[in-house]
Amino acid sequence: MVFGAGGQLGVELCREFERRSWTVRPYHRQALDVTDDIAVRQETVAIKPDVVVNAAAYNQVDQAESEPLGAYQANGLAVRNLAVACREVEAQLVHFSTDYVFDGTKGVPYTEQDRPHPLGAYGVSKLAGELYVQAYLPNALVLRTSGVFGPGGRFTPRGNFPEMMLRLAANGKPIRVVADSVASPSYAPAMAERTAELVEQDGKGLYHLGGGEAISWFEYAKLIFQQAGVSPELVPIEGADYKTLARRPKYSALANERLQTTGIANMPELATAVAHYFALRQTAIAHRAS
Repeated sequence: MVFGAGGQLGVELCREFERRSWTVRPYHRQALDVTDDIAVRQETVAIKPDVVVNAAAYNQVDQAESEPLGAYQANGLAVRNLAVACREVEAQLVHFSTDYVFDGTKGVPYTEQDRPHPLGAYGVSKLAGELYVQAYLPNALVLRTSGVFGPGGRFTPRGNFPEMMLRLAANGKPIRVVADSVASPSYAPAMAERTAELVEQDGKGLYHLGGGEAISWFEYAKLIFQQAGVSPELVPIEGADYKTLARRPKYSALANERLQTTGIANMPELATAVAHYFALRQTAIAHRAS
């Protein structure tokens, strides 16, 4: 069972597990509301899955500050619903969390051993989801990620950072991007592949699935434009100049220490991932045009 199957990560998870000959049941938001504990339990008991993958999330960071209950219901209590259902049918739960459980003050990439300290309602809600998983299930798999992007982002309502940059470049105006905030953008197809490998290796506990390197959002934008072959005017700004409702960690890159001990390949370097993203993107555009 894959929840959040319509998102850019969920699409890749379904595709990867199917490629490995798993029988996949995809669930979109409209089909089953994960905040409905009765519906979640009834469906899980009816299916009796081996694995439940939760890629569903409330990820509107600023909006969460004005509606923290909505964020907590989707990212905390909904995960509790899935954990309880998984415990009843003895299924493994695979749950995706975020680098925003950290405050960004460490200054180097966070490992799985670092203590979380979220800065706002979104991070608090995601940390709550992690804690519910750990409280109810001894064999669960929790995967933290950062700045997810994948080909499916072209078709989701909120898109992703590469698509947002391309839209801004098409406007012909200077593009202001924060240069003093660092993350480790994670490529959805690579995440899906490593998730499936961890499941098949009976992996459990907490793993980081950050991208291949720590990079500022400004340098990330430069890389995107280089790969896309466009040259808009790009202006570096400081986070203090970009006012948002929510506080964001200034340095939330993730180190994939546990992944490196499994024999599974680490996440690809960002330049490689972005090049692959644009190759798939061009193929999709050409296919649609024909």
